[in-house]
Amino acid sequence: MKHAPFRFASVALFTAAALAGCAVGPNYVRPTAPLSPSFKEAAGWSLAAPADTLDRGDWWTLFGDATLNGLEGRVQVSNQNIIAAEAAYRQARGVVSEQQATLFPTVNLTGNGTESGSGGKTAASQNTSQYRASLGTTWEADVWGRIRRSIEAAKSNAEASAADLAAARLSVQGELADNYFGLREADAEIALDRATVEAYQRELTIAQNRYNAGVTVKSDVFQAQTQLANAQADLAGLGQQRANYEHAIAILVGEAPGAFSLAAAPWVETVPVMPPAVPSSLLQRRPDIASAERRVRTANAQIGIQTAAYFPDLTLTGAYGFAANELGTLIKSSTSLWSYGASVAETVFDAGARRARVNEAKAARDQAVAKYRETVLEALGQVENQLIATRVLAQQGDLRRQASAAADAAETIVANQYKSGQVRYTDVVTAQAAAYNARRALAQSAAQRQTTAVALIQSLGGGWKSGADPKVSR
Repeated sequence: MKHAPFRFASVALFTAAALAGCAVGPNYVRPTAPLSPSFKEAAGWSLAAPADTLDRGDWWTLFGDATLNGLEGRVQVSNQNIIAAEAAYRQARGVVSEQQATLFPTVNLTGNGTESGSGGKTAASQNTSQYRASLGTTWEADVWGRIRRSIEAAKSNAEASAADLAAARLSVQGELADNYFGLREADAEIALDRATVEAYQRELTIAQNRYNAGVTVKSDVFQAQTQLANAQADLAGLGQQRANYEHAIAILVGEAPGAFSLAAAPWVETVPVMPPAVPSSLLQRRPDIASAERRVRTANAQIGIQTAAYFPDLTLTGAYGFAANELGTLIKSSTSLWSYGASVAETVFDAGARRARVNEAKAARDQAVAKYRETVLEALGQVENQLIATRVLAQQGDLRRQASAAADAAETIVANQYKSGQVRYTDVVTAQAAAYNARRALAQSAAQRQTTAVALIQSLGGGWKSGADPKVSR
């Protein structure tokens, strides 16, 4: 009978090993998503560059602006949202390691010593000593795959966190580019308004001189003063707008707005033309889609975790140690102690709680699938919107340029006519306003084309060449 514990442990180990290959619950199958064979708004969109020249990681370099390149590099290491997302990813990786550790036994080493005795000086009084040292282990056999499903869920969560990190990085990079182009547009409009203020000051001098000479009426002077004051007010407003953009950029690169400044510089109006991805490749490139899909896998693994509660838990324990009355004789074979054991626990009645948890997990998976498909649909819609905006803004840019040139020519002609007394000053005001508005519209159109290019890059998941996302080892 003394070998019974060994036989019992051997049977338990054999049973656990035989069943270790099974894992209850459904195996994961990637859900389908509604796709079209091509983008509707990509028809007639000409490509300006081959796809292999575009890089996903440094997509902002396509705009050819050295200042923007430097700012984007600072975002990578200083933006607090990216730092938080990276910390969340490391936390998710830690959960994976923690879950993987539960596959293995836990081992503990214990030791203790006690001295005891009785009071008095009788012959019967004596002191006794007891010393113990033992090495014990506990292992929960993953017979039904609950632990393996937990690891699968943790890995999927970590991969979703990696995708969230990529999404946060792409979002902040795009936000920085938008604010930078807004600042450069403000610089261009400030230069335009300064030139306009100088021109209106000259026109006011001309109107004042003509009035002093009795050639025109006082209302011409008032109109010239109105035009000048409005232009000066617009110039002051642009200064505030530029400051707001500068403050936003400071926060994105991790600096206090009061300690950050960005000097005015010539506007690089490059607008890269992005070749469109086919919808199927979009599923592999968008980090938000990747995150949604991996959360479906997490929800699917939870079904297996909850299903495993229907089956008994098997826990194996063992210990080996020594006990002696003297410390010097503790580590001897004659004082050795050992024990082996196994326990099986099964819930007999829970009023349907396990079934409810399984149904809850299935509902959560169905919800995750629906969110995944909705994310795909929204991504496809965003690409379609940016494609049509790209094409229309390119057409509008040409028309705005023509309109601005015509308005400038008309302004010059009417100003000369007024100087020679052929038209009223009201005509000059009208021509000046038209030319000013056309110039501003042209600058705004150029900025819209750049910000739309940024939005298109973001909607495609970054640049064209797919880079390696952080992965969790399998």
